[in-house]
Amino acid sequence: GPARGRAAAKNGRDVLGVVEPHDYESVLAALDVPGGFTPAFRFEMARKAFTHTAKYDTTISSTLAEVRAEALVREHAPSGLPAVLAASFTKVRDLRYGENPHQVAAWYAAPGAAGLGAAQVLQGKELSYTNLLDLDAAARIVLEFDEPAACVIKHTNPCGVATGATIAEAYVTARDADALSAFGGIVGLNRALDEATARAIVTTFIECVIVPAADPAALAVLAAKPNLRVVVADFSRFGDLQQAHVEWRSVLGGMLVQATDRVVEARAAWTEASIEAMGLRVVTERRPTAAEWQALRFAWRVCAHVKSNTIVFTSADRTIAVGAGQMSRVDSVKVATMKA
Repeated sequence: GPARGRAAAKNGRDVLGVVEPHDYESVLAALDVPGGFTPAFRFEMARKAFTHTAKYDTTISSTLAEVRAEALVREHAPSGLPAVLAASFTKVRDLRYGENPHQVAAWYAAPGAAGLGAAQVLQGKELSYTNLLDLDAAARIVLEFDEPAACVIKHTNPCGVATGATIAEAYVTARDADALSAFGGIVGLNRALDEATARAIVTTFIECVIVPAADPAALAVLAAKPNLRVVVADFSRFGDLQQAHVEWRSVLGGMLVQATDRVVEARAAWTEASIEAMGLRVVTERRPTAAEWQALRFAWRVCAHVKSNTIVFTSADRTIAVGAGQMSRVDSVKVATMKA
């Protein structure tokens, strides 16, 4: 149990504690080499053991914070969030800097790494702090769609979002929704990157691409752009995170926690009947046509991921223009109108 792992780590000079199965192979290899258990190797195993037992104890502590000792019955706060919040994250790598060059930064993975915590970087320059924020924003948007979907992100807001018969068609439509802003953007696709899409991507300067998979032929095309970062992540695990995840945001001297926003009301096609079943009301004098319902459903999914104040003009399968992040919603309308 944890006491044994901790005791081994405390006596790491003489006792080797191994807590992670993926270390078994290196331990077995070291056994066959005289002096294979170097001080550095022993220290690394001890460090991992302390990290492992710390996570174990933190999980118990967080759970017990919700328990009333008198009746030994778990009591959740009305929000369902724990009374004591504790977690342990493992560093993936240091980053060049944060949002600005004078800010140090690092990338961490949550326990049971999934999503960006378990992503693979196949090529390109080192990822930056802002790259990772934009990659997260890109993945969140395309995950809203079951059909092939693509988006181009700048500063966590979409320049363009589109669906299509193929992922290549979706990407070109999303890029061309605001081709000027797409320059130097971050691309998200909800389908495997194929050669046709890769060829379309390299015609524009793109910083990063996040995809669920990539074909060898597509990677060969992207290799001609050695600075382009290509990130592969298990999108099915992103969905799991959205369903059972909370989001943290630090404030001075504290932490804010909320449930992840999921646009569940737009998962299925919208009709007059389904809208009424969700408790939504039409307040305009003219009710939407069937085609307008589908455009509204598309806009609803995109709007949830644009920073407020938000104005989004769309058709049923693409953004026309986006006005984002303005202090006045009137100004957001003006920005969207100008772009449209």
